[in-house]
Amino acid sequence: MDELKEKLAALGIGDDQIDGVIETVVDFVKDKLPDGMEGMLDSVLKGEMPDVGGDMLDKVKGLFGG
Repeated sequence: MDELKEKLAALGIGDDQIDGVIETVVDFVKDKLPDGMEGMLDSVLKGEMPDVGGDMLDKVKGLFGG
């Protein structure tokens, strides 16, 4: 997450706005994910590797036309 914050700062986004920008993007992505996958994104953002079951993997494949 620190690397993302550094990249946003390099784009000229103020330190006081970076967390808001990240929150906005995460909310947008969550809104586009299939139902039930929001928790997995939260885990990934915390640096955890979520357990991806077969049905979840199929849902992710569907996002990419697979």
